[in-house]
Amino acid sequence: MADLSALVALSRRYGSDPEWVLAGGGNTSFKNQSRLYVKASGTSLGSISTEGFCEIDRSKLDAMWNAKYSEDTEAREEAALADLMAARAPGEAKRPSVETLMHGLFPQAYVVHTHPAAINGITCGRMGKATFARLFMEEGIWVPFVDPGYLLAKTVRSELEAYRARHGRVPGIMLMQNHGLLVAGESPEEIEERSAGVMAKVLGETKRRPDLSALSVDAEALAEATAALTRLARAAYGEAAAIRFRSDAETALRSASREAFTPLSSAFSPDHIVYAGHEFVLVAAPSGAAPSGGSPSAGAIEAAWKDYGARNGIAPRIVVVAGLGAFACAKGRVAAEAAIALYSDACKIAAYAESFGGPSHMTREKIDFIRNWEVEKYRSSVSAGGR
Repeated sequence: MADLSALVALSRRYGSDPEWVLAGGGNTSFKNQSRLYVKASGTSLGSISTEGFCEIDRSKLDAMWNAKYSEDTEAREEAALADLMAARAPGEAKRPSVETLMHGLFPQAYVVHTHPAAINGITCGRMGKATFARLFMEEGIWVPFVDPGYLLAKTVRSELEAYRARHGRVPGIMLMQNHGLLVAGESPEEIEERSAGVMAKVLGETKRRPDLSALSVDAEALAEATAALTRLARAAYGEAAAIRFRSDAETALRSASREAFTPLSSAFSPDHIVYAGHEFVLVAAPSGAAPSGGSPSAGAIEAAWKDYGARNGIAPRIVVVAGLGAFACAKGRVAAEAAIALYSDACKIAAYAESFGGPSHMTREKIDFIRNWEVEKYRSSVSAGGR
């Protein structure tokens, strides 16, 4: 129980800090000889308790490596998820994080997986792998982006074995392309020291940090845009639909033109897709004099909304209106707040990535996998439900 209490404190430390974790993202674990305790899916690290962890039988978890899974993506992930659920300790009813198998690969007692925007400037940068090799090759491993779940764990296993063969020891950190950071250690203190060390190195390489200072906007234009989006969101999400708005210098920079918006034109990571959608809408300022004090009209907002729906078959969650700011539209307050937080995170990653060769988004194939993956649909539905 003392170890689990330490895991709770460690999880809350990172889960309550938006520089490391947002919404329901990130996961943590503790293991002893026979059991692994991992964050349950749909649980928030910032407020987690001992009841928020799923108890796993390590022998059953390790036995998954002896299984033969289908080459078909859907069949493979369905079978691997069934085996993961079967690896739960007797009486355990919670759903374990889909990254549980990956946690089990690290022999260290504690594992903390986070998504800090500053570090994702490297993992989502075109020169990310080269930067990792220069800064962290001796202490960690780099994992290319592969489909989350069993395939990701299999890739991590291969990289861990290669590192062990080269160095005769296991790594303490892992950077995951278009995903985040994992730190492993024998104690919470070791986790803290390694995490701080990685962050310090990354920030030391950063040439420009995001400017999220708030900007004032025209009240009449804001009211017009909010009314239009509220009407559209209620039609799409129901009468309980919620709107959240932010206006800052980084958003103003990105919404100045379609070219400037390119770094936000696609998804950086799975969490952005789950909480803020795979694509943001830009309602650009019209050429010449714009209505409503320089921002697009309500008609232009509605046209951009409908165009998104026609192309994607769903309503957008983030609408960026030039001259105003960014609006999050969702089924409820919690989901809208998560969406606007992940939008802001994307802005931060885009800024940090400038120091590492510019932004590198997920491929369309990987984006489609996340959008259609049962596990992430589950996470998204939990988020929309307010947990």
